[in-house]
Amino acid sequence: MTRHPPLLSRPLSTHRPHRPRHPLGTRHPRRLLRSLAVLAGALLLAGGLTSPVAARPAAAAPPPVLHVEGNRLVGPDGAAHRLLGVNRSGGEFACVQGWGVFDGPVDDASVKAIADWNANTVRIPLNEECWLGTANIDPRYRGAAYRTAIDGLVQRVQAHGMTPVLELHWSHGRYTGNSAGCHDVHASCQKPMPGAAHTPAFWTSVANTYKNDPEFVFDLFNEPYPDRATPTTAQAWACWRDGGTCPGIDYEVAGMQDLLDAVRGTGARNLVLAAGIAYSNDLSGWLEHAPHDPAGNLAAAWHVYNFNACADESCWNRTLAPVADRVPLVAGEIGENTCSHGFVDRVMKWFDDRRLSYLGWTWNAWDCSSGPALIRSYDGTPTPFGIGLRDHLRALDT
Repeated sequence: MTRHPPLLSRPLSTHRPHRPRHPLGTRHPRRLLRSLAVLAGALLLAGGLTSPVAARPAAAAPPPVLHVEGNRLVGPDGAAHRLLGVNRSGGEFACVQGWGVFDGPVDDASVKAIADWNANTVRIPLNEECWLGTANIDPRYRGAAYRTAIDGLVQRVQAHGMTPVLELHWSHGRYTGNSAGCHDVHASCQKPMPGAAHTPAFWTSVANTYKNDPEFVFDLFNEPYPDRATPTTAQAWACWRDGGTCPGIDYEVAGMQDLLDAVRGTGARNLVLAAGIAYSNDLSGWLEHAPHDPAGNLAAAWHVYNFNACADESCWNRTLAPVADRVPLVAGEIGENTCSHGFVDRVMKWFDDRRLSYLGWTWNAWDCSSGPALIRSYDGTPTPFGIGLRDHLRALDT
């Protein structure tokens, strides 16, 4: 498998990737609670203690604690806030492939380079088997070791004043049907829906770890595509929300309501994102099937690339605008495979005109001619595609 499987795991026809350590007692009280949660998770899932989490670098102003107010995201002062930034791929695939936790550096300098683009948000894809520490993952990259590495990155993101979005990308469950990315039961590719076997436990663990960091955002599942398995779109949306036994999917599915319940069952009130079907490119049934959130802090997520079905203003006006009129809308991934930025320029304009949120895919130093890579190197040197997002973010009056 290549080092940019996010592209290979989804058919292109429809979609398209050393700081000092300090004792725990010297940390901010909320950091102490989180560190204890990480340590508790290590004991529960891995059977042993983990080393202390990396200390935060000199901090910028912290990201705001966000909540939903009508169709806007607002901070504690009631001011509207947009999530604008990038995805940092790697945590979803390196560990399951057995060669690391991240693809490239995630040190303070590399995170600062993201902030220097005027980004205020970093979406971090995760792998549920690596987080939970299942036996098929290399011990160096699973359980406590994986969680500690992820926590180091999110602390650095937070320290530079950016919102971390923790997102489940790859999950367990054997799927061999239409558009299967792999036939492996393990979390080694994008599956059509999360599985009941592990995903609720994953979100219970993540939410317990970060429920005392309410500025963090939880993105329940990367790119659902039950519509590729079920006979009808109505069945796909029912599967999306309710899970259970879904036509065309052999494993027991965890629906969005199951995952939201897992998060809220921990007491976490963090903002939660729920992406639609068709690799997150279809929100036509989102309002009708939105899961119930007792915390009232749920937003819709959507992905778009130039090769998606819903990739023009006519479709956006028809299917996105009604959703954006009712709930906050976050484009969790935007990109194009042209090594240019003409398409994302149009996406950003449409979203800017409505004061909506968007995140570019992806902050990885891949060849942009093989897919949507924003950078040539982790110092922030952009590709021709990345120039469009960088210059646009720097010019925005958010």
